[in-house]
Amino acid sequence: MNAAERRHSLIFPREHGAWGILLVPLATGASVGLLAGGRAWPLAPLSIAVLALFLLRTPVESWMGTAPVRARTHDEVALVRNTALALAAVSLTALLWLFWGGRNPGLLWIGAEAGAAFIAQTAVKRAGRSARTAAQMIGAAGLTLVAPAAYYVVSGRQDGAAWSLWIANLLFAANQIQFVQLRIRAAHAMKPNEKLSIGRVFLGGQIVLMVLLALACADHLFRWYAAMAFLPVLFRGFAWFVSASEPLAIHALGRRELIYAGAFGILLVLGLQLP
Repeated sequence: MNAAERRHSLIFPREHGAWGILLVPLATGASVGLLAGGRAWPLAPLSIAVLALFLLRTPVESWMGTAPVRARTHDEVALVRNTALALAAVSLTALLWLFWGGRNPGLLWIGAEAGAAFIAQTAVKRAGRSARTAAQMIGAAGLTLVAPAAYYVVSGRQDGAAWSLWIANLLFAANQIQFVQLRIRAAHAMKPNEKLSIGRVFLGGQIVLMVLLALACADHLFRWYAAMAFLPVLFRGFAWFVSASEPLAIHALGRRELIYAGAFGILLVLGLQLP
């Protein structure tokens, strides 16, 4: 790793999939709130605060020495320290803007829940690589809370739609995390029976997801049209078991999953608007 790559790794998040897990819930929550007659301007401080806090984590971990790539030299320590302080100042300013005059008190509870998720994720990470997927799931629970947060600041409400957005985005993120981990574990699987042996837990997760969606829609907790937003990733997951084997190209896989995330967000927003 050259000097430029090291500097990049010291201050920018390494989990590229986390961007989608953050931005798609932010966009879906904001869109549903706006379509319900909400106001757009509160999105500015929320978006700035969310992005600054998201970016803050990597330089802080690099500075503290808890990240895979750690600041070693005096210049690297200065880089991560200055970046962390600048991002902390930006996030604090955005939060003051967001809460000024006693506005948006409901965000305090959402923020507390997100903070608890990230503390739990840090604790789980200490278990090592064996707990990697669990840590990613817990992190996804925290990141996807931006969906009800965005809906709340736009619409001024914390109702069933807010938490439906969170659960839907979390279930989608969990499916993506599991599928990417499956593709990595099964990189050398060539035959359908090998894929089935390695991917039986993921396959069970797909079935559980379908059952949960069906039950939620049958109980009128979720809309059938909105549930259709999961069809592309469900099809992708089942199709992998019977498709021809191909070499694992992690960057291409990431791009495809990003496309799936965008399609999910659009279909979810549209599905929630239909009767």
